[in-house]
Amino acid sequence: MTGGLTLAEIASRLGGRVVGDGATRIRQVGSLEKAGAGEIGFFSDPKHRAKLESTRASALIVSADAEGLSALPRIVCDAPYLYFARVSQLFNPLTTQPPGVHPSAVLGANVSLGKGVSVGAGCVLGDGVVIGEGSCLYPRVVIYAGCTLGRRVIVHSGAVIGADGFGLAKDEAGRWLKIPQIGAVRIGDDVEIGANTSIDRGALDDTVIEEGVKLDNQIQIGHNCRIGAHTALAGCTGVAGSTRIGRHCIIGARANILGHLEIADHVQISACTTISYSIHKPGVYTGLYPSEEHAGWLKNTAVVRRLAELLQRVRVLEKEKKNG
Repeated sequence: MTGGLTLAEIASRLGGRVVGDGATRIRQVGSLEKAGAGEIGFFSDPKHRAKLESTRASALIVSADAEGLSALPRIVCDAPYLYFARVSQLFNPLTTQPPGVHPSAVLGANVSLGKGVSVGAGCVLGDGVVIGEGSCLYPRVVIYAGCTLGRRVIVHSGAVIGADGFGLAKDEAGRWLKIPQIGAVRIGDDVEIGANTSIDRGALDDTVIEEGVKLDNQIQIGHNCRIGAHTALAGCTGVAGSTRIGRHCIIGARANILGHLEIADHVQISACTTISYSIHKPGVYTGLYPSEEHAGWLKNTAVVRRLAELLQRVRVLEKEKKNG
C-alpha cells in the first residue's frame, strides 16, 4: 500500500477509537523498539513500558487502560495484538504462489484440484488426492494417496501428509511386523501446515485435522489423531497416535503429548511440557523442570529420584507417631 492510510481510515475499516491526530499517515507496521516515521506499533504488555516511552513510531495501538500512557496519536481498541495483526494484513497482504501446477510436480492418477490451487516445484501427489479450491502447496510437499485437503489450505515446503503411521507388532521371534496403515488424512478448510511437518495416515480410521488448525514447523502428528478446530501447535511438538485434541487449544513449542489421550477444548499446554494423562477441563497445564547451575541441578535431581523412598519414610514416621 504505497500511499499508506491515515489513522482515521484504518479505524473506519477495522474499528477502534482514534485519539490524537487522525490524519497521521501510516505506511507500515513496526515494533516499539524499531518503528520509525510512518509506522505504527502496538502496546499490550506493561513489561514493555520503557519501550513505549522511547518509541519513535508515528502512532500506536493500545487498550483503553493504556490510553493515557503516551501522547502519540493512537487507536484504542479491546485487543491491541489482534488489531495489530489486522493492520499488518492491510499493509502486507498474504502472498501465495500463482495458481497452477509446476512442471516439475508429479501427480498420480485421479488427483482432483479445485479452482485456484497452486502446486509448487517438486511436489508429489499420490493417487486419488483431493485438494480444495484456493489451496497452496509450496515446493517439495508430499501428499500420499487418498488424502484430502479442504479449501484455502496452506502447506509449506517439506511437509509430508499421509505417510504410514508407526504401527508395528512383535512376532514370536522378537521381530517387528508392519501393520498396514489403511486409513488416510483428512484436512479441513483454512488449515496451515508448517515446513517439514509430518501428519501420519490412520491405521484403520483417518487422521483428522479440523478447520482453522495452525501447525508450526517440524511437528509430528501420529496416526489416528484428531486435532480440533482452530487449535494451534507451536514448533517441534509431537503428538503420539490416537490422541484427540479439542477445539481452540494452544500447544506450546516442543510439547509432547502421549498416545491414546483426550484433551478437552480450550486447553493451553506450556512449552516443553509432557502430557501423559487425559485432560478433561479447560485451563493452563505446565510441566517444566527449570534450568539452573549444573551442580545444583544434579543435587535436586537426586532428591527427585528419591521422592518415592522419602514418601514411604514419612508414612512410616506418621504411623509411628500415631501409634506412639
